[in-house]
Amino acid sequence: MVIVKERKTEVINRFKTHAKDTGSAPVQVAVLTEQINLLNEHFKTHKKDFHSRRGLLMLIGKRRRLLEYLQKTDPKKYEETINKLDLRK
Repeated sequence: MVIVKERKTEVINRFKTHAKDTGSAPVQVAVLTEQINLLNEHFKTHKKDFHSRRGLLMLIGKRRRLLEYLQKTDPKKYEETINKLDLRK
């Protein structure tokens, strides 16, 4: 499952910290979240797609590690990112 280019640029524009920011931790977390949500929709109709499920689990792990890094380095930015993405449990 691939994010449409227009949707990806919307997400990047919403989370970027400066004009040319495409790789900061909040932007990466937002793009990963978008991919995860897209895969969740895919699994509602394709319940036995175990190969893509492995990819989903890898994306979730990567997002978790990025969030841990962000929480350690910049707690304020971490809170802003969590609130924007609505990832509260």
